[in-house]
Amino acid sequence: MTEALRALVVGAIALGGALAWLAVLATRTDAASPQRLIAELRLAQFSALLLTLAAAVYVGLAIANEQVAGAGLDIALAIGFFVVAGLVTTWEPVHALTALSIAWGAHGVVDLAHTADLLPAAIAPVWYPTACAIYDVAVAGLCYLPVLRR
Repeated sequence: MTEALRALVVGAIALGGALAWLAVLATRTDAASPQRLIAELRLAQFSALLLTLAAAVYVGLAIANEQVAGAGLDIALAIGFFVVAGLVTTWEPVHALTALSIAWGAHGVVDLAHTADLLPAAIAPVWYPTACAIYDVAVAGLCYLPVLRR
């Protein structure tokens, strides 16, 4: 395992753990309490920040592999995720969490599009899109959990 891969795995676990903790806090707080709104807002903000990071990975991969045909499309898709992440921070938490769940699911679809050669597969290591798609689905579920528990 390379140093970069080890750092990526540790970072993904740490960020996913923090997101899971925020999701559990939001879910356990009484739905009628103002504290629930605050907890959901924190979860939405953190998830939006994490979505930006996940999308930015493909920007970095596209820049590192600029000779690969379709790399510009990856950058355009990442910008779309940046826009969503920025906008949801201004929405009501329940709407933001719902939109973030959808965005995370969409990011998983983009990841899998790399494995199906709909987007350039050569842009990332072979294992990365599948691992990222699994992570995306888990994060989408964590974002939607407080909405289900309302």
